[in-house]
Amino acid sequence: MSDIFRFADDLGPRLIAHLHDPDSGLKAIVAIDNVARGPGIGGVRMAPDVTAEEAFRLARAMTLKAAAADLPHGGCKAVIAADPAMPSVAKERLIRAFGRAIARFEEFIPGPDMGTNEICMVWLKEEAGRAVALPADHGGIPLDEIGATGLGVAAAAEIAADHIGLDLRGARVAVQGFGAVGLHAAQFLARRGAVIVGVADISAALHQPGGIDLKALVAHVDDGGLLMNFAAGTVDRDEIVGFPRDIWVPAARPDVVTKANVDRLDTKIIVQGANIPVSEEAETVLHDRGVVSIPDFIANAGGLICGFVELQGGSVDDALAQVVDKIATNTHTVLDRAAADGVTPRAAGVALALDRIRAASRSQRAAAQ
Repeated sequence: MSDIFRFADDLGPRLIAHLHDPDSGLKAIVAIDNVARGPGIGGVRMAPDVTAEEAFRLARAMTLKAAAADLPHGGCKAVIAADPAMPSVAKERLIRAFGRAIARFEEFIPGPDMGTNEICMVWLKEEAGRAVALPADHGGIPLDEIGATGLGVAAAAEIAADHIGLDLRGARVAVQGFGAVGLHAAQFLARRGAVIVGVADISAALHQPGGIDLKALVAHVDDGGLLMNFAAGTVDRDEIVGFPRDIWVPAARPDVVTKANVDRLDTKIIVQGANIPVSEEAETVLHDRGVVSIPDFIANAGGLICGFVELQGGSVDDALAQVVDKIATNTHTVLDRAAADGVTPRAAGVALALDRIRAASRSQRAAAQ
C-alpha cells in the first residue's frame, strides 16, 4: 500500500492518480482531496522533484482554503515532474498531454502554480475543457498579472499588524521568493508604507536594513535578472530565515521553516504567501514565543478567490474587491478565534474550515437518503 495513505482521514483524499504518457514524457500526479462543497480548484505545479506527498498536502491546503474563504469548491492539486524552464514547444506538448489525461477528472478545475502560467491554462482549457486564470483576451482573470495572491497577503499582514498594535507604516518586511506572489506582496506592502529590508530568490538573499530599492529590484527581475546579480552583499538564499524583521512573507516552496531552524527566525508576524511553508511543529514553537503566524490557507487564498470570480463571470475589479474583503475578514475571524480558544491561528482556521466542510458533507448525506 502506498505510503501516501498515512495522510488519509475522513476528509480525503478522494482520489490520487499517477499519470504517465510515454509519447510526451508526461509524469504527473493528481490529488483530489475533498469536494463536499463543490468541484475542486487547484494549481498545476511543475518541478523536477515533485512527489505524491507534496500533491496531497497541497490539495488538503486547497480544501481548507476554499472552505475558509466560504467558496462553493473543494481542494485539489496536480504536480508534473519536469523542468519548467524547458523549451516552450516541449512544455506545450507536455501540458497538452496532461490536459488530455485530466479531462476525465471532472471534479478537478486546474489553475496555474509554480512552473505554469496563464498560457499553460489556455492549453489546458483547450485539451481538458476547463481551467481558471486564463489571459484577459481569453475571458479570464490573469491572477499573476494583477497580483491577486500578493494583494491578499498584504491584506492579511495589515490585519495581523493591527492585531498586535504594529504600525504597518515603517514596519520592516522580508520576502522569501520573488516570483508572482512575493513580488506583488512586496509592492502592495510598500504602498501601505512598509519598508522591504530583505528578499530572497533561488539564487541568493539580500538584507539592507535601510530598505531595498524595490522599484529597481522589480525592474531587474522583470528583465530576467537574479538577485545575486542585483546588488553587492548577497548571501546564501536560506540565510533570509535569520534576517531581523517585523513581518516575514515566505512565498517560496513548502517546509522552509521547521523545528530544525525555527529558533533562527527573528520576526513578530509571519504571513504565509506559499503553501505549507511552515511546519505545524514550528508554528507551535512560534505561537509559544508570541509570534503571530497567519496560515497559508487564510493568507494566500487570493488566487483561488479570483478563480471563483472568473468562473462566475466576474470582472477584475470584482475579484480584487473580494480578495481584500474575504481575506481581511477571515484573518480577523481566525485571530479572534485563536485568542478566545487559546490555540494557534492555524488550529482556529482549520476548525473554521472543518465546520463548513462537515456541514456540507452532512447535507450531501441527507440529500442522498
